[in-house]
Amino acid sequence: MKIEIVQLENIRSHVKSTVPFTHGFNCLVGGLGCGKSSVLYAVDFALFGDSIGRTFEYLLREGADQGKVTVQFTHNGSTYKLTRGLKRKGKSILQNFEELKLYEEEKLVASMKTDAIAEQLKSITGLDRDLFREIVWFRQEHLKELLDAAPRDRQRRLDELFGLSDYEVAWSNIAQYQRDYETENRVYEKDPDVFGLEKLSNEYNRASEEYVTLEMDLETCTQKLVVAKKALETADLKLKNLEEKRQVVEEYKRKEARLHSDIFNMSRTLASLTERIEGKKTILTNLHQRQNSIDTQVKACLGKLEQAGLPTGQFVDSLHSCLATFDDKISNLRADQEATSRNMQTDKKRAVDLSKESKCPLCIQPLDGEYKSNLLSRIQHENIERERNINQLRIEIDALQKTKTLASEAYSNMQTCLTRAEELKNRLIEEENNLNLLSNELKEKQNIEADLNLQLGQVQFEISRFDLSEVDAAKNQREKAFQQYYILDSELRTKENRKKDLFKRLDENKERINLAQEKLERMEKIRRTVEILGAIRDAYRSIQPKLRSEFVKVLRNFVQQVLDSLVGVEAPMLNVIIDEAYTPYVKSELGVDREVSNLSGGERTLLAFAYRLGLGQLIMQSRTGHGLSILLLDEPTENLGSEDGSIERLAEAISRFKAIEQIIAVTHSEAFAGKADHVITLEKEAGISKTSIER
Repeated sequence: MKIEIVQLENIRSHVKSTVPFTHGFNCLVGGLGCGKSSVLYAVDFALFGDSIGRTFEYLLREGADQGKVTVQFTHNGSTYKLTRGLKRKGKSILQNFEELKLYEEEKLVASMKTDAIAEQLKSITGLDRDLFREIVWFRQEHLKELLDAAPRDRQRRLDELFGLSDYEVAWSNIAQYQRDYETENRVYEKDPDVFGLEKLSNEYNRASEEYVTLEMDLETCTQKLVVAKKALETADLKLKNLEEKRQVVEEYKRKEARLHSDIFNMSRTLASLTERIEGKKTILTNLHQRQNSIDTQVKACLGKLEQAGLPTGQFVDSLHSCLATFDDKISNLRADQEATSRNMQTDKKRAVDLSKESKCPLCIQPLDGEYKSNLLSRIQHENIERERNINQLRIEIDALQKTKTLASEAYSNMQTCLTRAEELKNRLIEEENNLNLLSNELKEKQNIEADLNLQLGQVQFEISRFDLSEVDAAKNQREKAFQQYYILDSELRTKENRKKDLFKRLDENKERINLAQEKLERMEKIRRTVEILGAIRDAYRSIQPKLRSEFVKVLRNFVQQVLDSLVGVEAPMLNVIIDEAYTPYVKSELGVDREVSNLSGGERTLLAFAYRLGLGQLIMQSRTGHGLSILLLDEPTENLGSEDGSIERLAEAISRFKAIEQIIAVTHSEAFAGKADHVITLEKEAGISKTSIER
């Protein structure tokens, strides 16, 4: 049988994929979960229609209502195509028997009936479901299943696959009874309770004595544990109290740090306040000096005003009115001066007129000489007097002008000084208020500093009262008490568990003793029956072992050949030995037999592969008359590493198995796939598997 094409529709991660295979070593390679193993599951489903588990949930794509698998294969020169489908019905997934069809060279030979398809497939290929899953399809993690099976189970399964169990079917009812009795007798003979009844009784007596002694020890240990528990509780309470005190002290320390910080900040604040107060005092001193200077200037201005004849006891507004009288006086004097000057000019003109004419300038009457002379003399005398008055008025005006200027300047300066004095007075009041505020703030901060220092002293006193060494001593005491309690508690638990084990063992031994006695009686009864049936059974037993021995010899040789090619020349050779139960062993270079369980992971994988391959060839030969033609491998590189070359050697050996017409392997190893004749790469994009032919 050789698979040519596998078509998948809505199978696991495959929406619609076509996977072609060729003669020789085929390899499906890809990452985890990309749909490689799905192809092998689909082939198994298409050929036999049975689910691996309880349902087909593992096979039908999630969300799809229908799925279909088509497998096209050739056998003995003929081409066959087998289709099988799935459908979702409610919450269940069932086979769609309308899709179940088997064609031979495009001719329908069977359809819609599982039994008919299975019968036709077996007649064509010689394979049924069990044979396919045992020797053709090496499922992932099932490679070592036969190696790990119990010897009796392994022998039974392989005898069935080799056809040796058919001899048992042919036995008569007497042979069946004989075998049953003999089996029962062997079981009794191998039963340790039967041949070790005396030893079992002695063990029961020793266990009884140990049980009594253990109960006494438990009582003593319980009392000690009570005392240790009280000591631990006392130590815990003491440590808890000290820890609480330490937490209080830690809080005091944090408070101490805060107080130090507050005192430091307060000191800086006090220094700043003191500096500001001194600055205010300096300002006040300067302001008082300026006030004294202004008072002196005011007195000087008052003196000048007194010199000017102004009343200094009046208000400043009155002084302004007094200054205005200077202008009036000056104006009057200037008016007198001007009037006198005009009169004098008039008289001068009259005098000139009189000197020219002897007429009165007023009445124009003729004047005599004496009168004229007297009149001219009098006019001249009056003009001289007027001249003197004018000069006197000029002097008085200048004096009044100087006095006015002096008084105005003194008045203006006094006004300025009074304004500055008023501003200075307000500034003095403001600065004195600020000084008082700063002084009050200084006193307040000094009181706060004193209070902080008092608090700091109290906190430091509380800290000094606590001794940290008491906490360490309490911890040590608690640790010792806990260790003592833990030791006693562990000892008590151990003894209690031991007591339970002893009690259980006593019950088991008592029951085993009773059963052993019953078995001895039963053995006596069946021994006579076995003797009668032994002769008949011997005839049948002589056939089956001989055939099994022949199978074992051929199997050992084939497994050894395959294993040698897998191990290679660089690694130590593994010599295989297979006993009559088909159990393989490996003989070391020193001649010591090693069980499969004692091999490394890689050695077990190689041996399991060689073992399964040898079994497949022999079973197919014995069942169908021809060797194994197809092999399906799912991740055969389990426990193999690329660093020692075991993966490459396995792939190289598989590629050399020319006796097998077609090998299909699923792997994630690029190194393994590199040895294949035909490589199909699978990738997953958006949850859908994609196939591509690499070579």
